[in-house]
Amino acid sequence: MKRRICVFCGARPGRNGIYLQIARDAARSIAAHGYGIVYGGGRVGMMGALADGALAAGAEIVGVIPEALAAAEVAHSGITQLHVVESMHARKAMLERLSDAFIALPGGIGTMDELFETLTWRQLRIHDKPVGILNVDGYYDPLVKLLDRMLAEGLLPQATRNLVTARASIEEILDAFAL
Repeated sequence: MKRRICVFCGARPGRNGIYLQIARDAARSIAAHGYGIVYGGGRVGMMGALADGALAAGAEIVGVIPEALAAAEVAHSGITQLHVVESMHARKAMLERLSDAFIALPGGIGTMDELFETLTWRQLRIHDKPVGILNVDGYYDPLVKLLDRMLAEGLLPQATRNLVTARASIEEILDAFAL
């Protein structure tokens, strides 16, 4: 069975088109490494750019979207496979089941929610899959500093801090994963 990487990213485009390009480039790189992609199922913002980038690269792209968002017509109808689920909780559970690793691209609060729930599940040994943060142009520097502060303050064990890999390029993350 083909390995898949779940990509967390936003439904917004961000500023100046750079984030859309990051999403397209990440999709192409993941595809070039022979992986399929699992994501939130949207056709707008970074999610849409990720999906379109994967399709252009000939990669499998599987979306998982809650009914409420699909009904609002933000579901991407051109992807390999689309799962419509009843809730955000069901979405995250299915994303985890369908994926062999996780990467957070720059994003907003939804991306943070998915990233931290995935990390929590890994800490609790609900899964044992790699988790990465694409820290393009220092976007996630404040988050990395916060994790390091949690560690320094004794609120986060070193073993948990080691569960997330933050790198500046998608290639570095894929190399670190060694799937």
